[in-house]
Amino acid sequence: MVRQLANRDAYALADSAMSERSRELAPRTRSADRVAKSICPYCAVGCGQLVYIKDKKIIDIEGDPDSPISRGCLCPKGAATFQLVTGSHRVHQVLYRRPHGTEWEVIALERAMEMVADRLKKTRDETWEEKNPHEGHPLTRTMGIAHLGGATLDNEENYLLKKL
Repeated sequence: MVRQLANRDAYALADSAMSERSRELAPRTRSADRVAKSICPYCAVGCGQLVYIKDKKIIDIEGDPDSPISRGCLCPKGAATFQLVTGSHRVHQVLYRRPHGTEWEVIALERAMEMVADRLKKTRDETWEEKNPHEGHPLTRTMGIAHLGGATLDNEENYLLKKL
């Protein structure tokens, strides 16, 4: 109140409303080394996000005001994306459960990738079709592999899925 009177600031709208602490406050994103544009991973709306990074670690994720879809707004799940990548509940190991097994076991990422590649190749080999519906235009495909896409897949991801 003394500051308000001294500064003739009856409504406390100027400097008299500022404390030392509030003068020293800074945005939590100010210390970021860089900002990467991303898309929210949750639904197919495709809301834009800004991922703030410092020392190769994510320090914050916020809505992207330049996004024509979300204009900087995020739903509650999108607003909690930071916790998705930094939360203590996040699993940092590959877990595998054997066929008919009841327990999960930790396996190396390299082994898991090999298992996926082997199974994809086996499925493709077992379900490969070569047909010739028109002379000079052979049809080669597999009906044993499919993918589920969404609005958040970009052109490169869709191209890779189609090539798979």
